[in-house]
Amino acid sequence: MTTKKNIESVLWAACDVLRVAIDASQYKDYILTLLFVKYVSDSYREQRDEFLEKYKGDEARADMAMQRAARFNVPEQSRFEYLFTNRRGLRIGSEEKGIGELIDQGLEELQAANPGKLSSPDGGSIFQNISFNSSNLGNPKNKHDRLKQLLEKFNDPKLDLRPSMLNNDDVIGDAYEYLIDNFASEAGKKAGEFYTPKMVSELVARLSKPEPGARICDPTCGSGSLLIKAAKQIPEDEDGRRNVSLYGQEAKGATWALSVMNMFLHGFDDAEIRWGDTLRNPKLLENGNLRKFDVVVANPPFSLKNWGHEELEEDTWGRLSWGVPTKSKGDWAFIQHMLSTAKADSGRVAVVVPHGVLFRGASEGKIRQAVIDDHLLDAVIGLPANLFFGTGIPAAILVFDRAREADETKEILFIDASAHYTPGKNQNELGEEDLQRVMDVYNDFTQGGLKPGVVIDKYAYVALPGEIQENDYNLNIPRYVDTFEPEPPVDMKAVNARILETKGKLEEVHEEMQEILEKLGLN
Repeated sequence: MTTKKNIESVLWAACDVLRVAIDASQYKDYILTLLFVKYVSDSYREQRDEFLEKYKGDEARADMAMQRAARFNVPEQSRFEYLFTNRRGLRIGSEEKGIGELIDQGLEELQAANPGKLSSPDGGSIFQNISFNSSNLGNPKNKHDRLKQLLEKFNDPKLDLRPSMLNNDDVIGDAYEYLIDNFASEAGKKAGEFYTPKMVSELVARLSKPEPGARICDPTCGSGSLLIKAAKQIPEDEDGRRNVSLYGQEAKGATWALSVMNMFLHGFDDAEIRWGDTLRNPKLLENGNLRKFDVVVANPPFSLKNWGHEELEEDTWGRLSWGVPTKSKGDWAFIQHMLSTAKADSGRVAVVVPHGVLFRGASEGKIRQAVIDDHLLDAVIGLPANLFFGTGIPAAILVFDRAREADETKEILFIDASAHYTPGKNQNELGEEDLQRVMDVYNDFTQGGLKPGVVIDKYAYVALPGEIQENDYNLNIPRYVDTFEPEPPVDMKAVNARILETKGKLEEVHEEMQEILEKLGLN
């Protein structure tokens, strides 16, 4: 059987082929695309072989059956085995095609054979931002050698991705997530564009509390990891399926492509992932209006400067009803979009934000006050510093619950989890016990166990509107959760004893110095 560990070892070895030529923020696209091609090829081959056996070798009947039954139609020139066989290039008459050109052609044919699956309704293909024939991979000879080696790595028997060889349905998706996680670690600052650290995503997903049948959306979905983690909060049924509908939008074309592939590799074939700027041009619509969701989760770009202030000042969709944010920071624009697309009276929102969102004044302060006065904010959770790729600043998670509007629940839970983490080599990490502690307190709060004024020493506090108003709607966590550690009392008797001891030693040293000086005739 093909195990997750085997897949990871083969893929990471394949990365070494490209690591010498380009950095992780670029070569991730080549590795992940080729993994997708290998997966759909192996799956197609196994199913076609079953039909060939059923129809006693009749290829025409087998191919006709595959047209109806296959998840993906995979033309011959798109199949991994064809590309591997021709890894040294292919001569057709007087024309010679290099392996990079053959791979690009195979990707084009794969996309064309699966209309609507591997492309955006707006016409974009998930393969349009990548070329295996690009000079990014080196001069013609180096490029040829690298691609040949790459195909040979992917042909390792340990990377047999036929469904019958996988020991569980999540193996491929988990391997894809493993790669994205490792690419993010290598890419450093650039990683923030496509990936949220996995345990932060896990915490956001748990806080969002989706229920079976939920529509879940991530309006800035990156590579789709957070969206998938939210979906996995819903248990599988007896057929191994989750009753959930997934929706996402991503502005960057290359990252949108990663997300689409990620959905397929995790078995969420019906996910609707759109390509475009969520604020300027929301694509997730229904009957000409913004589509409404049961759960909305996101880790939007922190304090985005060019977020579209001029375009949204008179927003067609009416999303900025709580106020228009400052031109230079788009945090509250993203939050208001999320609130506007959450179902009225029932939708839940969980969003990662920089701490400035909690206390900045001017227009942001007015928006914050309006949202709080509408009883939408449920909880404020402070995270440790240095968790995120590209920035060491601490962040927070805001949880909103539109069900609070109906019953006018007013208290807000504050959690300071900033001191609870595991130091990592390059970044701090959240452990399962850190997540569980947050969830235990939050669940107790939502179930009515924590009342206003309740203090969990140096960790959590439940505040009433009066306290929020007294603080001018400033949500800075230290105003509510006291984490001050007093200095231990000074033992003056012990201090005096150490002073006397030090004084005695100084006198001894002084006497020794006098003796030395006398011997040298310098005294």
